[in-house]
Formats: sequence, C-alpha cells, structure tokens
Amino acid sequence: MGTTPLIQIKDLEKHYVSQNNKVTALSGVNLDINKGDICGIIGMSGAGKSTLVRCINFLERPTKGTVIIGGRDLLKLNEKQLRGLRQKVGMIFQQFNLLMQRNVEDNVCFPLEIGGVSRNEGRKRAGELLELVGLADKRKAYPSQLSGGQKQRVAIARALATNPEILLCDEATSALDPTTTRSILELLKDINIKLGITIVIITHEMSVVEEICDFVAIIDKGNLAEKGRVEDVFSNPKTDAAKKLVYHSGTSAKEMTGNRCIRIVFDGKSSFEPVIANMVLECRAQVNILFANTKDIKGQAFGQMVLQLPDDEMQSEKIINYLKNKNVNVEELIGYVG
Repeated sequence: MGTTPLIQIKDLEKHYVSQNNKVTALSGVNLDINKGDICGIIGMSGAGKSTLVRCINFLERPTKGTVIIGGRDLLKLNEKQLRGLRQKVGMIFQQFNLLMQRNVEDNVCFPLEIGGVSRNEGRKRAGELLELVGLADKRKAYPSQLSGGQKQRVAIARALATNPEILLCDEATSALDPTTTRSILELLKDINIKLGITIVIITHEMSVVEEICDFVAIIDKGNLAEKGRVEDVFSNPKTDAAKKLVYHSGTSAKEMTGNRCIRIVFDGKSSFEPVIANMVLECRAQVNILFANTKDIKGQAFGQMVLQLPDDEMQSEKIINYLKNKNVNVEELIGYVG
C-alpha cells in the first residue's frame, strides 16, 4: 500500500452565480499531490487554475467537493481551525503583495507578528530566511528599492516564515523576465530539497513545468484534462489540451496540412541524428523535418521532432515501423499545422 497523499482534491466544483447567469470555473476535479513533490497545475488563461489553487486552502470555498490536507477535511473545519491550517500553507503571488511601507525584514516578520511570535524571535527567523533566499544584505531596504526578482524572493521568505508544509505559487514567475524566472525556479527547487516542502505551481507556461515539476495536472475549461509525471505527459500527451501545451513551438507548418505527420520523442538514452539518418538510408525515403527541439526535464534530456512523411503510404508505414522497432516513441499527428 502506498502512502496517503498530502493533498487530496475530491470531486471539486466551483460555480459563480450572478443575476443573469452561472459560470462554472471548476467541474469535478480529482487530484492527489504527494508530500515532497513539486506539482504543476497548468492551463490557458481562464481555464480555472487560479480558482483551483485558492480552493486548495479554502480562500475560495468550493461549491461542491472538498480538499483534504494531511488527513484533515477542510469542509469540516471551522474558521479558527482553517486559519490554523493556513499557517501550514504558504502562498506567493504574481504581483508579490508586499507591504510597501514596511522594509524587507518587517515584511517577512509580518505573518509571525500575526501569529503572536515575539519581536526578537521574529527578526531572528527573518534573518535566517533572508539568508536562504539570498537577500541578507537587503533586510533594511524597502520594496520600492528592489527588482521584481528580489521582491519575489522576499515574498517567498515571508511565505516560509510560519514553517509551512505546503507552498502554493500562483503565477509566481509570470511578471518576471526569463533569466529571473530561472533563478526563482532554482530557488524553489532548492527550498523543496532542503526543507522538504511540497510545492504547487500554477502557471500557463509549459517551460516552467518542464524546468521544475515532478508531476503536472492540465486544467482545460474547468476540467482536469490530464495528469501524470511530467516526462510521461511530454512524451505521450493524450488529450487535445495536453497536446496544445506540449506542441507550443509556434512553428508555422501550414504547407503540411493534409499530409501525414508524426511526432517522435527521444529521451536522454537516444540521440537525433543516427536514428533519423539511418532511417533515411534504411527506408530509402526522405522526410521533411517541420520542427525539432530539446528540453531538460528534471535533469534528463528529452528531444522532439515533427516529421512530414512521404505521400507514398507504403514508405510512410515503413518509416513508422522502423522507428518503433528502434524503440522511439512515435505519435501520428492528425491535422498538424504547427
């Protein structure tokens, strides 16, 4: 028997009702997140992912269903018990939400003050956390004097102040440039390893999931479309929503419409050139490479190619069979247009 997941989301629904209509933000979501994992929840804008993360700690109360954290059903907790539980669930946001009139140290101390921690103890804890996030020299600076990346580091330190078991990150890197985003993701990965904190990352960027996450859940129009290990979803996306996120090259291939196209995925044990070159020689057929790239997923190299096959059906089948015999993951794309 496996261990019980730290977070269990069960049959979760969230509806918003106005005078004129009812909007379903989430519909029948079931998701387990294990202790110590980094789980990415990804979807396009308006998919419902931010609503989901706010339902995890009951900042948004679900219309139906429930969330169980560490064996405690949040639906059965009163407001005082919920406040106590939320101290174990830190949260960081896209816009940092720092108190502008307080310096860095006082921002980190703020949740400790609310929790009744003494001033001296709070400052000691703030110093430790600012060291952890690489901002020990900025403790007396104000948010207006910091860069976006520094502000997010302060927000992370503040979220860690109450020793949470879970850290919820709602589009935490969306307002940052790519280099700063990478540094924040490295920091979150470091925190996960050093402190064993379970991290839930809400994002619309597949690159964020590929960089840091163990597992991914794809939200599409309020539904959980697909979930699994990141490398599995990347290698073999099953739903249209997953495919749209994985095939995010933006490469135009309209001239291919109507022809047979395949996507092949290589893991770190194989490489592009020998397989493709040998295939061309063996099958005596040319293919058109529409798109190719490589990804680093949890430290392992993954590559993908989209190939246009010859019009001749026998040659196309020969190519597909050749690749499968070489243990290359082959997926036929219907109506691929890049």
